[in-house]
Amino acid sequence: MPEYEFVDVYVPRGVSRKDATRLLTDHAEYGHWELHRLSLLRDGSRKVRLRRRIIRQTRATW
Repeated sequence: MPEYEFVDVYVPRGVSRKDATRLLTDHAEYGHWELHRLSLLRDGSRKVRLRRRIIRQTRATW
C-alpha cells in the first residue's frame, strides 16, 4: 500500500477562482502534488489538502 505525505493549503475568501487554480497548478506541477480533498468553508474560503506519494528506496550495499 503506497504511503503519502500531505500538506494543507488555505485559500482565503477574496482569492479569485483563477488565482486559486494557478496556485494549485503550481503546487502540482513543481512539487508533484495531487489534489486529495477540497472543502468549501462557510465563509467562502477553501481548505485544500494535497498529497504526494513517498517513494522509499533501499540503499545499495556494495
